[in-house]
Amino acid sequence: MFEKSIELLNKAVADELSAVHQYMYFHFHCDDQGLDLLAGLFRTTAIQEMMHVETLAERILFLKGDVNMNMAEDVKPTQNVREMVEMAAAMEMDAVKTYNLWANECAANADAISKKLFEDLVADEERHFDQFDTELDNIKKYGESYLALQSIERSKTVSTMGGGGGEA
Repeated sequence: MFEKSIELLNKAVADELSAVHQYMYFHFHCDDQGLDLLAGLFRTTAIQEMMHVETLAERILFLKGDVNMNMAEDVKPTQNVREMVEMAAAMEMDAVKTYNLWANECAANADAISKKLFEDLVADEERHFDQFDTELDNIKKYGESYLALQSIERSKTVSTMGGGGGEA
């Protein structure tokens, strides 16, 4: 009876797993470049996407389906921070569009709970998009200076904590 919902929920699991991997990849590279604010944003977003996977999996199991834990896409490598943020914003906007459609499909198949789950995901993904869009605006507005400020903040923190080899 809920085959279509299970199919859509599993597609969402695959998309969310891809997002988790992509955002953790971005987190690692931003952290390596000393960009603590962006690294933290990517890490936090990845954790929130993991929570989406859990919610989706619980619904699939409730509907007596099996959870498919395969990713929809492989991680796309880049060390360019602007590209990372652009990719993240695009991923979130795509998720908003897709989850809106899937909410409607669940409603058409008389599954109000899965519909609501997708609507809740839309709200989260819109918030994620807004965060990445704001970061992208800052990068466009301030250029490399915006990223340099984040790197300088880490240097100041490391030096005051004694991590720089000398006393602060």
